[in-house]
Amino acid sequence: MSDTRERLLDAAADLFYREGVGVGVEALTKAAGVSKRSMYQLFSSKDEVVAASLERIGPGFNASLLPPDEAQGTPRERILHVFRVLDEVSEQPDFHGCPFLAASVEIKAAEHPAREVARRYKDKLASFFRREAEAGGAAEPERLARQLTMTFDGASSWAVMHGGGLDGHGVRMAEVLLDAAGVTGN
Repeated sequence: MSDTRERLLDAAADLFYREGVGVGVEALTKAAGVSKRSMYQLFSSKDEVVAASLERIGPGFNASLLPPDEAQGTPRERILHVFRVLDEVSEQPDFHGCPFLAASVEIKAAEHPAREVARRYKDKLASFFRREAEAGGAAEPERLARQLTMTFDGASSWAVMHGGGLDGHGVRMAEVLLDAAGVTGN
């Protein structure tokens, strides 16, 4: 059953990211090569599959954005690293934005299990920004972290909406916020 679960979650993560969480159970189980019965033996609903697929990709997605723990650099450089990565990936043809934001926009119910997973991973990104903002001497690190997270989400959405790269605009927006908050490169 564990192999079936893995195939199902791999297919779900791929399909939901490319096509949205509205993908039907029929298409999902076909892509995974599993029966509907097997899916419902593993998960009580499609909602649980959506949440589990986000949970599965969450650590890797966040890790792909953040500088490695051992990376040197100022807090400002570490924050800007996230926006530089977003700038790079936004140019890839298979970029469909932040999977947590995308799922949350599609799912209207705030208490949906996938929205809870998405919030948790977005909160982890905001926590990274807050820690770095504190280390960089920001006067209001919590506020700056929210602004940076909103900037990240807005830049990600803009790239999807316009079907192209950010051309450094997300990085420059983050720089403006960091300048205003007093987080310098020192």
